[in-house]
Amino acid sequence: MNNSLNLYYIFYVVAQCGNISAAAKKLYISQPAVSKSISKLEENFPMPLLQRTSKGVILTESGQILYNQLETAFQAIKQGEEQIQQNNELGVGTISIGVSTTLCKYVLLPYLKSFIATNPNIKVNISCQSTYETLTALENGSLDIGLVSESERLGNLTFHAIQTIHDTLVTSPEYLEKLTDVAAKTFGKADLTTLTETELMSSATFLMLNKNNVTRQHVDRYLASKGLTLDNQIVVTTMDLLIDFAKLGLGIACVIKEFVTEEFNKGELLEFVTEETIPERKIGFAYTNKGLANPALQKFLQGM
Repeated sequence: MNNSLNLYYIFYVVAQCGNISAAAKKLYISQPAVSKSISKLEENFPMPLLQRTSKGVILTESGQILYNQLETAFQAIKQGEEQIQQNNELGVGTISIGVSTTLCKYVLLPYLKSFIATNPNIKVNISCQSTYETLTALENGSLDIGLVSESERLGNLTFHAIQTIHDTLVTSPEYLEKLTDVAAKTFGKADLTTLTETELMSSATFLMLNKNNVTRQHVDRYLASKGLTLDNQIVVTTMDLLIDFAKLGLGIACVIKEFVTEEFNKGELLEFVTEETIPERKIGFAYTNKGLANPALQKFLQGM
């Protein structure tokens, strides 16, 4: 197809009207412009598409073949336009979200409950993956938005903070009692608060996320700044496992304080208070400015 779509549309309207003058009025162009467009289109075919008569124009056999195909094509375009308009009015669309398993459970799901209730026609695709994978997917355009913790890795992404979180140490009452006995026998200190950080690190078993996790990396940077190392570790892949292991009395877990309020209230876990606290950090939604072209993403951001 070497001609512009405009030439085919002019031919289509002329065929519908059966008259150059009527087609010109419908197209808001002059009769000579219509005739010139038809002639230009016919140059690309071995025989005429229209037969001129005293009453107007009629389709030749070739013209009828072309008209039938154009009718199907232009009807499909019209239906597409109507569908887009309808989708816009109904709020239909799709949004893809990248998020870690932990943030999905404790932060994203409560938010989605409200969002889906007010936007039932928007399809939501959730990819539970590491923060690194989410940021990479945002950069290459395969995700619309990601729920992540603030970091230098954000680069040129727009970051909208929604919550401040605090990493802290927690343990069960049973393990705390056990650790107290160990401290008394090893260091002659019955009060755990009198233990130095080095003594604590050598006495306790610490439940930690793996080193690829951004939460673990944040904690490791803090420990490194203090010159501290963890001698005894149990490494797991998710925050939920850390919480479960801590409740079983297997050690001191480094978790996000805001995510264990229920365990605190039930007395299943206790916060292990240290002399200095791990620096707080922010979590929020990251996205590219290009992604804002998606109306579904705009609605999602409006709900923050």
